[in-house]
Amino acid sequence: MKRIIVLLQILALIGCGTAKIQQQTTLNPNNGPQGVKGRIATAPEEVTGNDVTTNKANTQFTSPEDIKAIMQFLASDEMKGRDSGSEEIEKAADFIKQVFVDNGIAPYFESYRDTLRNFDKTAFNVVGYIQGSDTRLKDEYVILGAHYDHIGMVSPDNGDAIANGANDNASGTAMVLELARYFGKNKNNKRSIIFALFSAEEKGLMGSKHLASKLSDKDLDLYTTLNFEMVGVPMVDKNHLLYLTGFKLSNLAEISNKYAGEQLVGFLPKAKEFNLFKRSDNYPFHEAFRVPSQTYSTFDFTNYGYYHKAGDENSEMDFTHMANVANKLIPMVTGIVNANNKEIKYN
Repeated sequence: MKRIIVLLQILALIGCGTAKIQQQTTLNPNNGPQGVKGRIATAPEEVTGNDVTTNKANTQFTSPEDIKAIMQFLASDEMKGRDSGSEEIEKAADFIKQVFVDNGIAPYFESYRDTLRNFDKTAFNVVGYIQGSDTRLKDEYVILGAHYDHIGMVSPDNGDAIANGANDNASGTAMVLELARYFGKNKNNKRSIIFALFSAEEKGLMGSKHLASKLSDKDLDLYTTLNFEMVGVPMVDKNHLLYLTGFKLSNLAEISNKYAGEQLVGFLPKAKEFNLFKRSDNYPFHEAFRVPSQTYSTFDFTNYGYYHKAGDENSEMDFTHMANVANKLIPMVTGIVNANNKEIKYN
C-alpha cells in the first residue's frame, strides 16, 4: 500500500497556556513526521528498586510540537475517522509502524501487524516491543496500550461528517508513541515492554480481546497493563493530572504517584459510576491474566463535549497539557518497569 505521511508546519507555542491549534495538514510521501524522530532522548535519573524516591530531574523529553506532529496526522480529515477495516486506518498503522522503526522498536510478532481473528473486516493491532536489559526481569512484560481506531463518518454537523477522534483516541496513541520513542532511544528498561496500539476498540474492544487471548495462549509473564484513553484536555478543578479506572481495585495509583514523585493520579467518582474499568482496552487483559490492568485518562465528563462527534478535532486539543502528561509518564513508567519485584497488586 502506498504510504503517506504528513509534512507539518510546526508552529511555535508561546508561554505555557492552552495550545489549541487549528488543524493544517498536507499529505506528502516522506518517512515520518517532523518532531516524531531524530531528537536525542535524555533519560531521567535512574529509577531502581522499590524505593519511594524517584527521579528528581524535571523530565522534558516531549514538546507540544512533538505531540502536534502525531496528532495532526492521526486526527486529520484525510484519515476520515480511522474506522476499523478502512483504507485510512491502514495509513495510521503504517504511521505507527514507522515511528517504531525509526526508534528501534522491534515487531513483537513476525510483523508489526497483528491481524484480528475476531472481526469481520481486515483489521490489525500494531504491536512492537523492546526487550528488557535485566537478565532476571526481562522475561516479565509490561504492556503500554491505547486504541488507534475511531468511528469513521457520522451524521453531518454543520456540514462536517468526519469523526476525527482527536481526543478519542489519537491522544492516548500519542502517549504510547512518545513512550516508545523514549524507551527506544534510551533502552533503560529492565523488564520487557510491549507497545500495543489496538484496532476495533470502538467495535467492542475487539483488538485488545484478540491480543490478550493470543498472549495468554503464549503464557506471557505479564506484570501489568497500562492503558491510555482520552488525555487531550486537562481535567477541571482537580488536584491530580490523571485519573485511573478501577482506582480502588489495586495499588497502581499509589505506585504511579510514588515514581512520579507527586500526586499525578487520583480517583474520579464518575469513572466508578460508569464502570469505565470495563469499557476500555485494559479490561481484556484483566480478564485473561488477572493482573492489574487499568486505564489512565483526563476525560472527566465535564471538560469535553465532543465524544463520538465530528467536533472531536485537533483544534480542541491542548498540546501543552498533553506534552506535560507524556513527560510525567516517563518517570512513572520507568519506575514500574525497573522495580525489583512485582509491587503492583490487586487489593
